[in-house]
This record gives sequence, structure tokens and C-alpha cells, in this order.
Amino acid sequence: MRLLVKGQPTLRGDYYPSGNSNAAIAALVATMLTPAPSTITPFPHTLSTTMVKAIAETLGATLTTTGESLSIQTPYLNGRMLTHVQTQQIGASILFLAPILARRSHVRLEWARPLSRLHAQLVALRDLGIEIKQTGTIFEISAERWQYRDIILLYPSVTTTALVCMLAAALGHKTIIRNAASEPHVRILQHQLVQMGAKIEGIGSNLVTIEGWVDEPKGAEVRIPYDHIEIASVAIIGAITAGHLSIHHVNPSDLQLILKIFNQLGVKYFIDELPESGELTLHIPDNQSLHVEPPLGETNLTIDTSPWPGFPSDLVAITTVLATQARGSVLIHEKLFNDRLLFVDKLKSMGAQIVLADPHRAVVFGKRQLHGEYIDSPDVRVGLALLAAALCAEGESIIDNAQLVDWAFQDIRKKLTQVGAQFEVIEA
Repeated sequence: MRLLVKGQPTLRGDYYPSGNSNAAIAALVATMLTPAPSTITPFPHTLSTTMVKAIAETLGATLTTTGESLSIQTPYLNGRMLTHVQTQQIGASILFLAPILARRSHVRLEWARPLSRLHAQLVALRDLGIEIKQTGTIFEISAERWQYRDIILLYPSVTTTALVCMLAAALGHKTIIRNAASEPHVRILQHQLVQMGAKIEGIGSNLVTIEGWVDEPKGAEVRIPYDHIEIASVAIIGAITAGHLSIHHVNPSDLQLILKIFNQLGVKYFIDELPESGELTLHIPDNQSLHVEPPLGETNLTIDTSPWPGFPSDLVAITTVLATQARGSVLIHEKLFNDRLLFVDKLKSMGAQIVLADPHRAVVFGKRQLHGEYIDSPDVRVGLALLAAALCAEGESIIDNAQLVDWAFQDIRKKLTQVGAQFEVIEA
């Protein structure tokens, strides 16, 4: 899909984020550990969750949407295979290993993505004592119950942590997980597993101890947090365009370091509470004067990514756009991934002044006026960043593969249109 974006609109009004799609995906998969019914609220309907729902239905889940809620029940889990097509469509399909192994003891995994992306999960599974036989990109995986395991993850991967937590709750008597991820959506999954009957110490920390359920696991009523990545991204869009945005359903504890970075880039904001509901709202006022505030004794600001509660890699691309609109220089250091900064050439074609030192480091010099350009979106996070750049640019931009922004964020183009953005889909 090609999207025409009209630059420099006045964005004004109330913005309502959707539920965290990563949390919703893990929650949906976890409900399939039991035949009992469960509900997830608010369940975001994105491209990624749609694919996960399709896999769940193939495996025997019955899904019913009522308002913002999704009801799930899997009386019997069909099949013992994740196909090449399913794993090619979405990497999160790997999470379905947990309910299949828990309820059927064996799974055939046909992996369609680079094997390097599976390495951390395979190491963790083997550390749990799970048998894995590999033939090329096909894996035959078998699991039995265990009494005690003490494992350390290669790195705090969200996917690996979620997979191990589900398996520990379903198959383990006692499991200690070290170097676990601690993102908000991991915390939600761990609370869900407690509802289902597991005992967990260290929820939301890097050291987690899980005692698996003894009786048949219960269903759960899961409350999904609103997406802090969507909230922060829309706040950045508000800061670099004219107008005043009020972003609802904010949890400040999920934004602590993000808001500190906003302060260092001169973003003005305030949070208030609605007296009727107690809901917190993040306000991005107009008349922003963005400027870099480096630490004492430094001439530029460094923004480093790191595992939660550090600055999230998912915000690197759109924060780079924010840095182009702030007076001063910013070093963006992406420590976690090799390719998240390679998109900066697209911003340079729009007029940004950026020096890419290596795949992990880029120096951004602001403020620079961006201009409209034809640009191609390689993935969801960069797609949203390019959308932000196009909104603050002079003139019109065309973004190819713009449908990728719908992968993780429900109706984000529609919601931005409701506060003043102007988009037009161009037929190929």
C-alpha cells in the first residue's frame, strides 16, 4: 500500500491508544494451555494479532469478539505441528510450542526464518531438558514434566522469557529463570499464569521462580495494558507537529525512562488525572521549542538502547526523527540490533543531517527542516517513524509499504486522522 501524507498538519484533540499487541499475543497463546475459557481485554485487532488468531483457530481454539474483549476456549488442542507458512507469517508463532508441548507432549516445527532468530529459544528449551531433533529447518521437539530446573537465558529476550514461563507453569514443578526479560507485557503474562494456578516469585524482574500448577489450570481474565510504545510514538508525533494532543490511558511507570529522554530533547508535556475515572492522560501542548539538553560537561546527548527498563529499541527509529527536530546533536546508540539504524538514509533524503558511524551508532544534527519525499518502509517501527517524518515535513510524501504500520498498532492511521493528520491511499 502506498500512502500519501500531507506535511505539517495541525494535530489537535484526544488520542486513544490500543492494547499492547505483544501482550495480547502472549496472553492468547497462554489461554490455550488450558481447556477452560478465558477473556482478554482490550484485545487489539492488528495484522499481527489477526495472524496469531488464525493459528490458534487452526489448533482448535474457539474465539469470540465482544466489544473490546476476546473470549477464548480450547477444549481440545488439534495437531502437533507449526507449519512453514505459519512461522514465515509471524515469528511469534514460536510461542505456540508451549501449549502444544504442554497438552500434546510433541511438536513438529517447520521454521521458515533465519535460524539465528531461533537460537536463544532452542538453547533455553534444551536447558529445560526438552528433547530437540533437528533436520535442516525442521525440528521434532518432545517434552516431559520436570521436578527442578535452574536456567539462565542467553539474553533477556521477551519471546524466550514468555515461552519458558509458559512451559515452566505447565510442565515444571519448580523452575528458576535468570536473565529474564521484564517488559510490561512479560509482567502481564506472568500475572495471567498466576491466575491459572502457577506460583511465581519475581514477577517483572530478571530473576523469576515458577512453581507449576498441580491441578487442571484455570481460565483467566486478562487485562492488557495500553501500548506504551504507541503512546510514546504518538507523543513524539505531537511534539514535532503543531497543535495539542491529549493521549489517554497512560501508565507513567511504563514511561519513566522514555519521559526522561523527552526532557533531554526539550519535549514539553504534563500528565493529569480525570476526576471521574482516575484515568491518566499525557498532554503534549503546542508551542514546542525542542532543544537538546546534554549532561553536565558534555556537548551532545547520547541515547542508548538496553533491555527493559532501559530505553526500548522499538522507539529508536521515531526518536531519531524527534532528534532531527531538536536543536543540538544526539548520538543514537542501538546496542541490541544490527539493522535498526540503517533506515537513516531515508531521513537524509528528506533533508536530515545524520552521520551513520556504523550499524549501531548514528549522530543526528538538528534542527533541520524536512521536505516531502518518496520513501519505502522496511518494517513496522521504521514505518511509523517515516510517517512521523512525513507529518513534520514541508510538502507531501509518499510512503510505500505503509501497511506495515498496521502490524502492531490498531487503526493508528485512522486515529491520527481523527486528530488532524491527512492521509490518502494511492492505488498501485
